[in-house]
Amino acid sequence: MTTIGLIRHGITDWNDLGKSQGTSDNPLNKLGRKQAITVGDRLLEEGKWDMIISSDLSRAIETAEIIGSRINLAISCFDKRIREIDCGEIEGTTEEVRVAIWGSNWREIDLGMESFEDVGKRGMEFIEELAHTYNGKRILIVSHGALIGLTLQRLLPTMFQTTYIDNTSLTVLNNTNGNWDCILYNCTRHLI
Repeated sequence: MTTIGLIRHGITDWNDLGKSQGTSDNPLNKLGRKQAITVGDRLLEEGKWDMIISSDLSRAIETAEIIGSRINLAISCFDKRIREIDCGEIEGTTEEVRVAIWGSNWREIDLGMESFEDVGKRGMEFIEELAHTYNGKRILIVSHGALIGLTLQRLLPTMFQTTYIDNTSLTVLNNTNGNWDCILYNCTRHLI
């Protein structure tokens, strides 16, 4: 059995402001760093992990580095396949700004966003590759909300028709003989 722990990065100033981040490379803010420490401490209490893999965006890297420092594990690699959805022209904007510029139907306009289908596909392929390559290992992946949510929808479509992923939440998947099961979803009990 291979276990995958999916963690969304800690909060950033753009998260606080409701701005779409996409592939913009924003750092964690003070609260985001505290969240990363807290989830790292939780992971230390819950058992040994074999490796950490992070998105190549700084908010994920910093989250992964903090977690790694708490559980005494170095980041194995950074991978752009698990970076956030490319939000095209809406990056750096709030919903209010998007409506003011493009109107309330802005979602129906081609603004250069990566498709949900493509994001889910690259996330699923990445996780399937990990499960095959590191069979029997316990792997932490530090990534982004849309990537994690859309990947879950592809891996377990009957379980996840919609998803929401909180900052530094933990979602745990098990793969046994090619079959996926989600044993924990979007858990933030460490933040309470």
